[in-house]
Amino acid sequence: MGTHAASTFANSPDALGAGADGRVPAPLEQEVRAIYRRSPLYGQRFPLHADPLQWSCYREIPVLTKQEILDRGHTAFFADYAEIERGLAEKKYEYEHTSGSTARPMTVVMEDGWWNAQLRRAYLAHPQLAQYVDRPYRKAVLAPIGCSSNLCPYEDHPFPNRYFDGTVYLNLSSDPFAFPEAEWDRIALELQALKPEVIEGEPIYLSLLARALKKRRVGVPTVRTVILTYGKASRQHSARIAETFPGAAQVDLYGSTEAGYIFVGDAFQDNLRAIDGNAFVELVPWRAGLADVFQINVTTRDREAMPLLRYFTGDIVRRTPTGYRILGRERDLFFAADGRVVSAFEIDAVFPENFACWHWSLVQGSDNRWDFQYVADETAPKGLEHALAAALGEGMRVNLFRRKFIQPAASGKFSLLKPLAR
Repeated sequence: MGTHAASTFANSPDALGAGADGRVPAPLEQEVRAIYRRSPLYGQRFPLHADPLQWSCYREIPVLTKQEILDRGHTAFFADYAEIERGLAEKKYEYEHTSGSTARPMTVVMEDGWWNAQLRRAYLAHPQLAQYVDRPYRKAVLAPIGCSSNLCPYEDHPFPNRYFDGTVYLNLSSDPFAFPEAEWDRIALELQALKPEVIEGEPIYLSLLARALKKRRVGVPTVRTVILTYGKASRQHSARIAETFPGAAQVDLYGSTEAGYIFVGDAFQDNLRAIDGNAFVELVPWRAGLADVFQINVTTRDREAMPLLRYFTGDIVRRTPTGYRILGRERDLFFAADGRVVSAFEIDAVFPENFACWHWSLVQGSDNRWDFQYVADETAPKGLEHALAAALGEGMRVNLFRRKFIQPAASGKFSLLKPLAR
């Protein structure tokens, strides 16, 4: 990339603005300088001159990683952490812990109202969700306990105490395969009582909810929108959810505790769009020969506490004619011998019509051997192992294992594709 060439972003041109003569557009430069003013961390890492910001200088700002935040500690973002502690006591600030899916959990400090404001902007960025902004509606959430909401319960509260502003938080533990039948009975009963318009959750949790409701012959006809978030969805999860909530639109809402919501779109329609009001989403070429595949670096907007500048989320996206597709975490992607990148999307594509499961996980055991674990009511159709092996590339072997449960990570999150660490 030339010194003066502009970096590539997923944001709309209107949100990013245009810069002349190698200059960074004004909206981005203003955010960069605001982040430098708000947090001493960035000036310590890379001093910024007062001259108009050029793209060449912007790209010299070191990319921020989760590991660096963990090493420095969240206090490094603040000049006087005693002030933040007072703010926490006075409810001017609040804090969350990330689930620790890629490393040890991270403490995230946010100013009061930030989470709700960026959630509102995320809803406004999608027509199916925009209808719920600034009007009362009922929502149910089923997700890992250490999830991305500052209201997620950590204790065994009775029903009324898990109900906030029209939202009920359904689960009380972080492994949906370990829920006893009485727990699913309770969840089904609460859904019938709440009659939600919106159900939001981690796709595997929602798939298993679909199984539980099907088993109990319980319907929730009020549901018009299903929000898939917190984790990577398979088309299998989407199909099982659609069978239980027929006619409900499925929306893919991608983000993280530390960065907020970044992309939104229709599930499995390859039309994800950056949520312009929440973040600038920089696209960094990932591998030679993959012209439309990028790492993403996120710069948060209008955030006071712990603003993120060029934060590498660890996610890889593919640009499509209609928007973007999240391929997944870098560590969850596999390279076939012919150079193709294999994600859950490519695995989903080889399942035959007569294969239906509640959840699956494809785990690499050695250089050429994989185990396909799946939870289903019936045994997988013959030949599936060969179709999976072909998707993974020449010389691969796949063994099938039907399971009663597939254990999540300690964080409560699941991985669909688990290649050997490179």
